[in-house]
Amino acid sequence: MIAITGANGLLGNYITREFISSGESVLAIHRSNSNLQLLQDIATNITWREADVTDSLSLLESLKGAHTVIHAAALVSFDPQLKRKIFSINVEGTRNVVNACVKLQIPRLIFISSVAALGRKKGVTEIDEESKWSESDINSDYAQSKYLAELEVYRGQEEGLSVSIICPSVILAPANRYKSSAQLFNYVLNERKFYSEATINYVDARDVAQLVFAVYKKNLGEKFIACAGSIEMKTLMDKIAGRLNKKGPSIKVPLKIIGLIAWLEELRCRLTAREPLISRQSAKMAREVFFYKNKKSVDQLGQHYRSLDETLDWCCPYYRHLQ
Repeated sequence: MIAITGANGLLGNYITREFISSGESVLAIHRSNSNLQLLQDIATNITWREADVTDSLSLLESLKGAHTVIHAAALVSFDPQLKRKIFSINVEGTRNVVNACVKLQIPRLIFISSVAALGRKKGVTEIDEESKWSESDINSDYAQSKYLAELEVYRGQEEGLSVSIICPSVILAPANRYKSSAQLFNYVLNERKFYSEATINYVDARDVAQLVFAVYKKNLGEKFIACAGSIEMKTLMDKIAGRLNKKGPSIKVPLKIIGLIAWLEELRCRLTAREPLISRQSAKMAREVFFYKNKKSVDQLGQHYRSLDETLDWCCPYYRHLQ
């Protein structure tokens, strides 16, 4: 039995689908009262169990009977207001998952980390799985939380767990438009006017799910980057706008004032109770250009990444119907 935390999330639901379609039995771990709509069409093929990764007791109960845990539950946010929650879910939650695996003698853990947890230094543009973490002011709270979560996973490895780590870049998928990377689509839907020179590394959620399954089948206890490519944010938004029949952003924000724009965005979102698309933390990253190398996943797993156009053709009809 495969247990998947965050099974109903933006990425988790595609991992769940990948394993179900391959004939695996899945325990879908979800919080009480969480939205299960993304898996509604295959709900009868799943064994559902309620647990919160921050509640160690409920997690122990929910993972009983599993021989592999895929830990996909996480909070992806660059909102400084959510710092405590980010560390609680991403670090303490991962610690609880590792402890539960060790206590229940579950032999295998596949952890969904992030490219944000890889070492990023100013002036270094290409990053692979061997890049070491480096303390820097361009590391967000989210990045730090995923790095610390990886340390928890490696602790589990020292205690006998077989571990694999997948580091996706920005995941594109049909999802809640107010959360995570789906906010990009919402930004274009609302015909927001501003853009920066930022570059984004992206990957299709379905490709990440296939990569997770490939790592599971080959039993590879290694780290893999999941990234399809990179593109300037303006070009990406224009591609989305064309598919949504919207006007793309047209006013370029100079990098020297992007911090001010981010502060105003944080203030706006506090008033509207929404998560900011850009924060002062993510604004610092916008000044740097990084490229995440997917060579290892291609060479060792034969991973094929969908083109950006194929991914957007899949995503945009979903967001177009939200208008």
